[in-house]
Amino acid sequence: MLQRCLDLLAPALEGPDAVVVDCTLGLGGHSEALLERFPDVRLVALDRDKEALRLSGERLAPYGERATLVHAVYDELPDVLRRLGLARVQGVLFDLGVSSMQLDEADRGFAYAQDAPLDMRMDQTTGVSAAEVLNTYPPGELVRILRAYGEEKQAKRIVSAIVREREKEPFSTSARLVELIRDALPQAAKRTGGNPAKRTFQALRIEVNGELAVLERAIPAAVKALDVGGRIAVLSYHSLEDRLVKQVFAAGAATTAPPGLPVVPERYQPRLKLLTRGAELPTEEEIAENRRAAPARLRGAQRIREDVE
Repeated sequence: MLQRCLDLLAPALEGPDAVVVDCTLGLGGHSEALLERFPDVRLVALDRDKEALRLSGERLAPYGERATLVHAVYDELPDVLRRLGLARVQGVLFDLGVSSMQLDEADRGFAYAQDAPLDMRMDQTTGVSAAEVLNTYPPGELVRILRAYGEEKQAKRIVSAIVREREKEPFSTSARLVELIRDALPQAAKRTGGNPAKRTFQALRIEVNGELAVLERAIPAAVKALDVGGRIAVLSYHSLEDRLVKQVFAAGAATTAPPGLPVVPERYQPRLKLLTRGAELPTEEEIAENRRAAPARLRGAQRIREDVE
C-alpha cells in the first residue's frame, strides 16, 4: 500500500520547505519512496532498532542532508522535533508492527515458523525479553496479556501449560513454545486462524515492546505536530492497533460542542478531516506480491484547524 500512502500524503508534501516524519523507518523503503517522490521534502525518520538505523542509513545516504535519522521510539516524536528545531511538520507516516528485517532475522525471535531465542525486543539494548516474560510473570498476568494483546480465547489453557513447563525448565527458544501451544489447544482451535501460536507471539511482542501504550501516546502527538493542512497516514496490522488509530482520528474529526447550539464556536470545531472511508485494505495483487501485506489497514487524516484553548 506504499503508493496509496504516498498519494494520501502528496497534497501536503508538494509545497516548499515541507517536512515529513517516517515514524517507523525499518529498512527505509517508505522513507526512500518519500524522498524520491517529493524531491524538495525534508525527511525525519525514527526507529528504536539500531540495526535498522544502520542499514537504512546506508540506503538513504545518497539523499544527504535531506534525511535525518534518529534513534527513538515514535512516542518520543515531540522531543525529537523540539531537538531539531521543528515547530510543525506537513506529513507523518506510521507503518506499524514488526519490520520484515526483524521477522527475517532468526535470532530476533519474532517469527514462530523458525526456532530462535525468545527475544522479541525491537531495541535489543533495553527492556525485558519474551523469555523473561514467560519465565517470570505471574500466571494471572500472562493470561491478561494473551487475552488483551493476542485476543487468545484459550489463554488460560496455554498459560497453565507454560507454568507447568517453566517449572521443569525455563523457556529460551521459540520452537519449544510453539510445540507447547500446539499440544495445549483443543483440535477445534487448531483448525482455524492459521498458525495456533500466532496470537500468543503477537501478545508477547506487544508486551515486550509496550507497543499499544506507545501508540496510544504517539498518534495524538503526531496529530498535534501537524501543521494546518498537514496529513497523517497510518498502516496497522491487527485490530488492536487499528481500533486505537480509528478512535483518535474519529475524535479529532468530531465536533465537541454540547448538543443544541445554534452556532458551533471555533473551539468546538473538528480539528481533523478523515481521508479514508473506514480502513482501506490491500488489493489482491498486493497480497499476491507480498503475503505480509494481507492484514494491513490504512487510515488517513488531514489537520484542518488549530487547537483552540
